[in-house]
Amino acid sequence: MSHDIPSPIDLRTMHDAKEWESTAMQKRPWRTDFFETVAQEIRSISRLRGVHVLELGSGPGFLAKHLLDHTPNIARYVALDFSPAMHRLAIQRLGEQASRVEFVERSFLQSTWHIDLGTFDFVVTHQAVHELRHKRHATSLHASVAQILKPSGLYLVCDHFSGAGGMKNTDLYMSSDEQAQALTQGGFMSVRCLRQEGGLVLHGASIE
Repeated sequence: MSHDIPSPIDLRTMHDAKEWESTAMQKRPWRTDFFETVAQEIRSISRLRGVHVLELGSGPGFLAKHLLDHTPNIARYVALDFSPAMHRLAIQRLGEQASRVEFVERSFLQSTWHIDLGTFDFVVTHQAVHELRHKRHATSLHASVAQILKPSGLYLVCDHFSGAGGMKNTDLYMSSDEQAQALTQGGFMSVRCLRQEGGLVLHGASIE
């Protein structure tokens, strides 16, 4: 049986959270292009006003800030992260926008993480799925998302991929095809690759 891979850092501590925050955009400045692709997907659903968005592994608020700044049709934004330090950094980054966000301190490693959150038009996550610490857990995570995504909703999943141009650890990271397969196994009928660049891949998945 494959074993979970321990994280080399503890993002629950302010020291490690700040260090991650300070280097994330420097290492991958193209993350902003992925953020904008997510924003475009949310804006493209023009018939929806007052959409509800859940972000998994919201970290220091990079994606939240971009979406709140560039997608005016967001009415409810829930930021879920297991790290209180990350939430504090996100509140600082968002400034006045923080009042528009519900911060939920909870780990999506727990099978009950989605209980009582309500339903969402969009569930988004960026560079967080590998924090399950083994790729075998991805299908269960996606199945839980399927339970809280509205029938017409969209799940936008961005993470590192393994293989050429990507990561070497094939226990922690999935190839782009494996990521699509995990989404299908989690209950998503339609899976599209929306962007792939610099070791990251973004998929959009819907139930219908």
